[in-house]
Amino acid sequence: MMLPLLAFIFGTALVAAAAYAFMPSRAVAIDRRLEELTMGREPGDGKPRLEKLTKALKRLGEKAPRSTREIGTLRLRLVQAGYRRDEALTIFFGIRVAFALLLFALFATSLIARPNLTLALGGLGLGYLLPGMVLARMAKRRAHRIRLSLADMLDLLVVSVEAGLGLDQALTRVGEELAFAYPELADELRLINLELRAGKPRPEALRNLADRTGVDDLSSLVTMLIQTDKFGTSVAQSLRVYSETLRTKRRQRAEEAAAKTGVKMVFPLVLCIFPAIWVVTIGPAAIRFVRVLFPMIQNTR
Repeated sequence: MMLPLLAFIFGTALVAAAAYAFMPSRAVAIDRRLEELTMGREPGDGKPRLEKLTKALKRLGEKAPRSTREIGTLRLRLVQAGYRRDEALTIFFGIRVAFALLLFALFATSLIARPNLTLALGGLGLGYLLPGMVLARMAKRRAHRIRLSLADMLDLLVVSVEAGLGLDQALTRVGEELAFAYPELADELRLINLELRAGKPRPEALRNLADRTGVDDLSSLVTMLIQTDKFGTSVAQSLRVYSETLRTKRRQRAEEAAAKTGVKMVFPLVLCIFPAIWVVTIGPAAIRFVRVLFPMIQNTR
């Protein structure tokens, strides 16, 4: 009898905390009113739903508890997933808290099933961890797309450098050419160009590229370019050698994936195809065996 009461009290406290978190502060209300007066709109004219949801998640994320140890890791992972805005970390915390509260409310109330405090607490933990797993998956997919585009980038970079362009101009040109086929890599190269124009040293801008993408092959390329610039060797020759090495690594990865195909096909064959073959081949014999053997056993008794 006490478990439903405790679940109701705990859910009420969470709903009250969420309502307090979503409540705009006085400064936010004043800024909103000034914006309405400045833009010449009435208070009833609503903003797009996505913008309202983003602001609500941002307010919730500002009041959500944070761990100082994971802030750096989460910020780097957000950058690797393609989210570079300053409020991306705050919005992520808001999404995590909102998703955790939503799963807790679903299991603690009778919306989908009978209320269960244990499932509600499990859903609370799952809702807190699931956004981080999704973010890691998004960063991994983006890194994979960038890895697939490195070979074409290196070919264009070699052609541009051998044609007489400097490394900075070659990176800019390659970014413009790859904007349609590989937008993620083109965006990263465009950001390098902006950093160089702002006065940042080239080695630092290249290291930032490796940190933002999280791709091992790109980190090796950045290290090679920094060493080439430091020791004064030929950039075009170094890029050509690294391009051939990268092509070899891609071929080896393809061969490795092809070698794993046979092992991976065992599980769907055993679970999906083999039972059907067993029913078709052995099924009639088993039925005949049962029809003949059971009467013989009964007659013997």
